[in-house]
Amino acid sequence: MTLKPGVLMLRRIATVVTVTAALSAVAGSALACPSPHGPIEKAGGALPTAGTLTVVYQEDAEARTERFELKCGPAGRAAGSHPSASRACAAVDQAVRGPKSPWEPISKDAVCTQRYGGPQTARVTGTWAGREVSADFERTNGCEIARWDTLTPALPRIGANPS
Repeated sequence: MTLKPGVLMLRRIATVVTVTAALSAVAGSALACPSPHGPIEKAGGALPTAGTLTVVYQEDAEARTERFELKCGPAGRAAGSHPSASRACAAVDQAVRGPKSPWEPISKDAVCTQRYGGPQTARVTGTWAGREVSADFERTNGCEIARWDTLTPALPRIGANPS
């Protein structure tokens, strides 16, 4: 049986739409999966997230590095050389209580928008909630930008991101 060209084209379009919808559903659910290194729990609730972090930031490869110390304690205490220590501690506390650990790199299998956020880089080291932290941050795609933004203002606010 030979199909008319119009019917054949409609079948092709329907196949493309179905495959695209299926791939979008799979990619969306993969991005929504919580990290195995997510919130730190104990019997009775989340542990207080306190620690000492060093943030080393560079605007671009040619720029000098900036270094900030951030000391966060229970009950919102904050100190160190970070220009917004209290707000930075609150941002880190909120990020570590989220579904994904901000300290884990983006999975190589993640589906990310190809949006360049700038040449900025940062490295965060220290301890948080009794665990060693060593994480590198960049803004090379949508996933990396989102990861950076979860820690703003601990990491510098870039561009026109909302406050």
